[in-house]
Amino acid sequence: MLLLLLLLVVFHSASLPGGSSLSQEGLLLQKVKLTFDDPDGFFSTWRDEDDTPCGWRGVGCDTETKTVTSLDVSNANIAGPFPTLLCHLPNMTSLTLFNNSINSTLPEEISSCRSLARLNLAQNYLVGALPATLPDLPLLKSLDLSGNNFTGEIPASFGRFHTLEDLSLIDNLLQGTIPPFLGNVSTLKQLNLSSNLFTSGPIPAELGSLSKLETLWLADCNLLGPIPDSLSNLRNLKLLDLSANSLSGSIPSSLSELTNLVQVELYQNSFTGELPTGFAKLKNLQLFDASMNQLEGEIPDDLCALPLASLNLYENLLTGNLPGSIARSPNLYELKLFSNNFTGPLPGDLGQNSPLSLIDVSNNQFTGELPPSLCANNRLKELLLISNAFTGQLPDSLGECTSLTRVRLSDNQLSGEVPVKFWGLPSLSLLELSDNLFFGAIGKSIRTASNLSQLIISKNNFSGEIPLEIGGLGNLRQLLGSDNRLSGSLPDSIVKLRLLTRLNLRNNDLSGELPPSIESWRNLNELNLADNELSGEIPGEIGRLSVLTYLDLSGNKFTGEVPAELQNLKLNQLNFSNNDLSGEIPAMYAKKMYRTSFLGNPGLCGAMDGLCEGRGGSKTRGYMWLLAAIFILAAVVFVTGVAWFYVKYQSFKKTRHGNERSKWSLMSFHKLSFRESEIMEGLEEDNVIGSGASGKVYRVILSSGEAVAVKKLWGRSKLDDESGDVEVGQVKDDGFKAEVETLGKIRHKNIVKLWCCCTDKDSKLLVYEYMPNGSLGDLLHSVKGGLLDWPTRYKIAVDAAEGLSYLHHDCVPPIVHRDVKSNNILLDEEYGARVADFGVAKVVDIAAKAPKSMSFIAGSCGYIAPEYAYTLRVNEKSDTYSFGVVLLELVTGRRPNDPELGDQDLVKWAGATLDQKGPEHVIDPKLDLSFQDEIRKVLSIGLLCTSALPINRPSMRRVVKLLVELRGGGADRLQKSVSKDGKDGRLTPYYYEEDASDQGSVASLSH
Repeated sequence: MLLLLLLLVVFHSASLPGGSSLSQEGLLLQKVKLTFDDPDGFFSTWRDEDDTPCGWRGVGCDTETKTVTSLDVSNANIAGPFPTLLCHLPNMTSLTLFNNSINSTLPEEISSCRSLARLNLAQNYLVGALPATLPDLPLLKSLDLSGNNFTGEIPASFGRFHTLEDLSLIDNLLQGTIPPFLGNVSTLKQLNLSSNLFTSGPIPAELGSLSKLETLWLADCNLLGPIPDSLSNLRNLKLLDLSANSLSGSIPSSLSELTNLVQVELYQNSFTGELPTGFAKLKNLQLFDASMNQLEGEIPDDLCALPLASLNLYENLLTGNLPGSIARSPNLYELKLFSNNFTGPLPGDLGQNSPLSLIDVSNNQFTGELPPSLCANNRLKELLLISNAFTGQLPDSLGECTSLTRVRLSDNQLSGEVPVKFWGLPSLSLLELSDNLFFGAIGKSIRTASNLSQLIISKNNFSGEIPLEIGGLGNLRQLLGSDNRLSGSLPDSIVKLRLLTRLNLRNNDLSGELPPSIESWRNLNELNLADNELSGEIPGEIGRLSVLTYLDLSGNKFTGEVPAELQNLKLNQLNFSNNDLSGEIPAMYAKKMYRTSFLGNPGLCGAMDGLCEGRGGSKTRGYMWLLAAIFILAAVVFVTGVAWFYVKYQSFKKTRHGNERSKWSLMSFHKLSFRESEIMEGLEEDNVIGSGASGKVYRVILSSGEAVAVKKLWGRSKLDDESGDVEVGQVKDDGFKAEVETLGKIRHKNIVKLWCCCTDKDSKLLVYEYMPNGSLGDLLHSVKGGLLDWPTRYKIAVDAAEGLSYLHHDCVPPIVHRDVKSNNILLDEEYGARVADFGVAKVVDIAAKAPKSMSFIAGSCGYIAPEYAYTLRVNEKSDTYSFGVVLLELVTGRRPNDPELGDQDLVKWAGATLDQKGPEHVIDPKLDLSFQDEIRKVLSIGLLCTSALPINRPSMRRVVKLLVELRGGGADRLQKSVSKDGKDGRLTPYYYEEDASDQGSVASLSH
């Protein structure tokens, strides 16, 4: 019997995991481990053969008692319900499950974790209401539930926390108003409630009772009304963020009593009046952002005298001179005041006493000369002074500023010669001097500007030869020097610029022949050398430039024939007019649509009227005489029969033309320089450039030489007459009405311009501005996809986003496009993007409490938001989803329903591939990896826009802001957290700085 008992004990011990050596807390953690899906093997070190769990990954223990005191399972990619078993660890004071896929409710039993002082469950998928029992945790000091899907109101019990110092509920789906009872939690130091669905309401005055508060974060909380005076009681406050709300009234001067403030974020509200005085008291203030409000007046001197790190006041109505005290801020490293009405000169010692790295005062009315101290500390990276009235020469000191990376001085009145060393700054990637009065030669020192990507010097008085040294700029992509007085021949070294995409030297005094070996310009998209003195023959090697779409050599002295090799190109713009060319025009271009491309070449001949005039040669003259004789003979034979008919025919023709004119009804939306007859004459099959579900699109050349795009809608079908609904991709007959009503009243730089419409009983025509580079979809997914480098794709993304943001936020009432896709984003000659095709657009009923249901699905497969396909409910977030797909197209280079993706669409494929293999397997291999960090951030924005839940998608206004911030570091706020099941990327809610791009931010939307 004793032996049997011994055997039973041994058997029982062996049946336990790892025998009986593992402690009870270790056994408990083993049970917790089994509740999670762990694809990345985070728990691989949790071995049951250990004596204690104290050496396990993420487990912290007391050094003496060996009991578990903390558990940190952050960024582990685990999934499963919240592990309530952990509450049985009696000494656990800290639990962190940050950034995983915990996908249950947070149970009321959480209150049994009596020892917890810190609970961090941020960036998960927790749902349901916030547990009302959380305040029962007697030792809790830090509670972070940000980035989940909690719903409902903040429980009233949250007003009775006794020890809580940090409460963060950012980026959830919480409702109701911000509760006043939070003012009872007197221990609070951090209160972060940003980005929830709170009902519109004021900032509770009771929050002024939180005397220990250091951070108050209420951005994007749907707040209304003024800032309560009670906030002046928060004497320990260091960070105040009330941005992205609808707060109004003046900025209270009582804020100057908060002497510990370091950062103040008040941007994107409706504040009015002048900035208050009293800032001299805020000795610790480093960042002040009151951009995108309705402020007016001058900047107080005491604000500028502070040791600011960043001063952002763009998109206001600020006027007057810039106070000289701003130049004496010892910590000022960013000065962004663009899009205001400032006048006068910049302070003479600006940059002398501060580590300035960025200056953007674009779009103001500044005058005077540039201060020589701008780069006194050699830290200045970006100098952006676009569209002012600066005069004088560039300071010689800028030639010593080796830190400069971007210089944009266009549209000023600067003059004189550019300092020699300035041309060769080694870090410079963008040099834009256009629209000024500069003269002199391009310095040979440019050879040391090895990082230069864009050289833009158009519309100045530069002269002399283009230096041979320019061929050494291996990174140069754009050379734009039109409308100057450059002379001499193109240097042979220029063909070494293998990355060149645009070469525009129009209207100079260049001479000589084109250099040999220009086939090395494999990436060239635009070649414009018009209005010079160039001569010789046009080289056939141009036909090898496979991505060339714009070719203008007009107004020169070229001789010889038009090379037949040019027929290999797919050109949107061709102009060889006013040269000395001769011979036959290649068959591909011997069409009426190209007639104006060859005028002014007396020896050139083709099957078009107006050519061959004055051409010599006996053979040609004999041929012409033969043709004339044939026509004369034919006329004699038929003259008798035709004569009696002539009068009747003329009468018939007159009547017919009269009817033709009368049957067309024209409605214009802009001042027109053409007649409807010009449009009708261009509707030929040779001019068709596209065809879709709604009709054909023609490229029509007007008598002025300009081009327009004409969409001729299909006639109403029998199916349309019998049914009010259509399938995906089809257009109802009222698409014409929708497009006219929508585009006819829109004026925006990123919305395609509708010139006019023409109708009769059988036909409907829409006449648009012509986009020479076609649609984004056609270009991106064709053999010319390599033409779109990353800077170009980024520009297209920002342009299209601004167009959609205008529709959603600036149109009254708002407009939902409903068919956002890459084929409906058109590109002009500089790859500026326009949103087009409004045949299924709908006006949003802003008074409705729920999204409007449609009677049919409009849109294109791969772009349609999930909720739209299932519920037929449409709002602005449906467009956001579709735009997110476009962003993924730009990043990946793939179509939304690429056959290579199998049964997945682009959204699912991108999320899964990103998680399983990493971003390098998602990004288009044709893109330059030097932009990899920026590309990854756009990928994150695309995934955010395509979140499965509409509420998790940002507004298009926020999308614009995120895209613009990429180039100023602001996109570091994007935190990628994509799991194998397509987990949405989320926005990190902390906004430590606000960056706005010159000419490209939400502040620069053109209405």
